[in-house]
Amino acid sequence: MSGRAQLMWDEAVTGYDFGSGHPMDPVRLALTRRLVDAFGLDREVDVVAAKAAGESTLRLVHREDYIDAVKAASADPGAADQSYGLGTMDDPAFAGMHEVSSLIAGQSVGAAEAVWRGEALHAVNFAGGLHHAMPGGASGFCIYNDASLAIARLLELGAERVAYVDVDVHHGDGVQAAFWEDPRVLTISLHEHPRTLFPQTGWPEETGADAAAGSAVNVALPAGTGDAGWLRAFHAIVPELIADFRPQVLVTQHGADTHFEDPLAHLAVSLDAQRAVQVACHDLAHEYADGRWVALGGGGYAVVDVVPRSWTHLVAIAAGRAVEPEATIPEAWRQEVFARTRQLAPARMTDGRWPVGWSAWEEGYDPADRLDQAVLAARRAVFPLRGLLA
Repeated sequence: MSGRAQLMWDEAVTGYDFGSGHPMDPVRLALTRRLVDAFGLDREVDVVAAKAAGESTLRLVHREDYIDAVKAASADPGAADQSYGLGTMDDPAFAGMHEVSSLIAGQSVGAAEAVWRGEALHAVNFAGGLHHAMPGGASGFCIYNDASLAIARLLELGAERVAYVDVDVHHGDGVQAAFWEDPRVLTISLHEHPRTLFPQTGWPEETGADAAAGSAVNVALPAGTGDAGWLRAFHAIVPELIADFRPQVLVTQHGADTHFEDPLAHLAVSLDAQRAVQVACHDLAHEYADGRWVALGGGGYAVVDVVPRSWTHLVAIAAGRAVEPEATIPEAWRQEVFARTRQLAPARMTDGRWPVGWSAWEEGYDPADRLDQAVLAARRAVFPLRGLLA
């Protein structure tokens, strides 16, 4: 197995563009790639451009009629069929939509193949993590569900246990739906409570179909949760389940929209806590999955201040060349940010909260605390189904 990580990248992924004014501005991808280069991380990884996912691959998750609808909307955006979620406010149709969505999916599938075959120990596709797309429809800025496609490809290649951990602020509903009946896939999502955020799913009672009971895990966090609570919840749920499941591959989704500056959600997590969870996921992959780790991007709409820094940390951790939180951001990148966006770029790779403190679940909990109530609800819903103590 190669000790080097792969960074999946094709400049054409920046064509995933819903148009002016849409929150998912592709500049976030371009700026992340430039920041990776600014820190010299491109020399520490193998930069690979995988081919676009073909129709047979897309059909591992998506219905044929939906793929046909995406192709039709891609060729004629004005005729998009809204019954498939296309041409809506969240998912406007645009020319070439099928091609670039397939390309992003191909990067995640390529990452999964490289890790499974031992060509890379870790692989990162920060353009991916489009976790809301359903088998038969677009949703939440997501056309094809690259995360689900990567997992489905791992199963096709012979994997018997794949764990998916999603720390985006929004529930990983599309991935949960894709594997709702499949006990070979453990999906864990930590997200803002569905009462206060799209897609209004991800309740702790959602635990998988009868044949896969306990294979879906949902931690619904109260709005306003900050670093200490977010890390407490992660460590109270994820490591114990991963240790029990012992996946052959760990797939993680690192939406940066948990951040306190994100305009579309209501958690209060810092860049430093996001980095801490990235490190934890890396360590879990080594402890339980022989190091096989596929790391994806996701949401994140503070496109200058947050997303590039968060995902550059992710690439650095995967590369084994972690960037210190206190590191100064190269001036050339800050100048490029201003030239592209007319915004002032951050100066350091930290929000000033490193190291982030949190209290372990094993030290006890407060049944009157809203964060602890969320953790308890998830543990009580799932842990007994897996033979674990809640």
